[in-house]
Amino acid sequence: MLHTSTTSAFVSRKVKNTVVKNTVVKSILLIPLVIVLLTVSAGFAYVHWSKGGTGAGLYSRHWSPDPVQGYWDPDNFYQSTEIVKGLFKAEQCIQCHEEITPGIVSDWRASRHARSEEPIYCNACHGNDHQQLRLPTPDECGRCHAKQHGEFRDEARHGFPSHVLAMERAVDTKHFADKPKAELQSCVQCHSVATKCDSCHTRHRFDAAEARRSEACITCHSGPPHPDGETYFASAHGKRYLAEGSDWDWSKPLTKGNYKVPTCAYCHMDGGRHQVAHKSLWKFGLREINPHTSQNRVLRENWIELCSDCHDEKQAGQWLTELDRERKSAWRKLYAAEDILKRLRGDNLLRPAAGERPPYPMDWLDSLWPRERIGFFEGQASAFYNVSAIERDYFEMWYFENLGAYKSAAHGNQAGVEAGHRKMAASLDRIKSKSDELRTLKKVRQKAKIKSDLPGAPWAKGAYTDYNREHN
Repeated sequence: MLHTSTTSAFVSRKVKNTVVKNTVVKSILLIPLVIVLLTVSAGFAYVHWSKGGTGAGLYSRHWSPDPVQGYWDPDNFYQSTEIVKGLFKAEQCIQCHEEITPGIVSDWRASRHARSEEPIYCNACHGNDHQQLRLPTPDECGRCHAKQHGEFRDEARHGFPSHVLAMERAVDTKHFADKPKAELQSCVQCHSVATKCDSCHTRHRFDAAEARRSEACITCHSGPPHPDGETYFASAHGKRYLAEGSDWDWSKPLTKGNYKVPTCAYCHMDGGRHQVAHKSLWKFGLREINPHTSQNRVLRENWIELCSDCHDEKQAGQWLTELDRERKSAWRKLYAAEDILKRLRGDNLLRPAAGERPPYPMDWLDSLWPRERIGFFEGQASAFYNVSAIERDYFEMWYFENLGAYKSAAHGNQAGVEAGHRKMAASLDRIKSKSDELRTLKKVRQKAKIKSDLPGAPWAKGAYTDYNREHN
């Protein structure tokens, strides 16, 4: 009897020990999960808090909007006038604005909104309380134009760059919050394509015929970072467009046989589809992409099918092969420049170094671990300023010359491809030369036993930097 009791007690203790051990193991395993959940929750809480300032985006607490921001981002910033009070009927709006802004009324009268069986009047889009007027946003337009709005919103799944994410792309960057807002109005004027539809359809007329013309696109798509207009108009397509386009019937849909040469919208919004990011083979030239993935094979087939509206299918395929060849050549040059800069960084030869530059006021990580960001994946896309001279040389090589070569290749402007690659080669030579100079200077300083840099870090002070720090 005693033996049985002892055995039972032993078994009981063993079971209890096992239960305790299992509980401890489970508790230990739960700790990382709890830490992850708390970290994620804290991250969401921080993002929510950071977006609660007077501005917009991730750094909304670090900037305040200029009044004109209400027209670029009306959902967040538009304030109705308080000069006029009262509720007004549509006829009263028209009667008043025929005297105050006759051009607006004239455009509206020429629009389909005015000429439909049941006219769409001012109050349908703006409201009728003059102290609570609203500026139409894509969501407002989507109440009637659901198909176009759905296609536009769906573009977000393709990521950056895209129209629907353009404003988010602007206000979520540190340089947007750091630079004086007056400098950035030209940026948000184009990035507002995400927050209002009149970037493509001029307000009050909203004529699809206007949006089908390439001029509607090159209002924004021109200049060094995105020379779409320059490269298109230098191509055979663009030259014929310039010569004959004014005589074409732009009321026709963007379908095969309606236009003698393709326009921006014909290729990028084929059939009138309100997307431009859905057929990008090379992320618009911004990053290296494997052209042979299953997704890119589908995209290539889509492009060949579109080009075959006018050209032989084999010829269209050959053009894409030439585009791939141009991209491979471009990235060889860019990676060579990156390697030079990364070696300079490793040897602490970039001046001013990251820790010596005026910091972004909201960048606590950079203040703890200042580091020069080199190349696309390290954040070179945001290096518009606040960099050393040789880094800026690379930035212009990547963001201006590289994109000029890519856009020329994509638009069929061979002279532009050759010019772009000549400029990239010259930039690479210049970066190599500057690198050699920096290394030679290091040897001279070591030989002369000069240990410190110039006193006072002059690049960290100055009229622009001080004003920016105090007034933004």
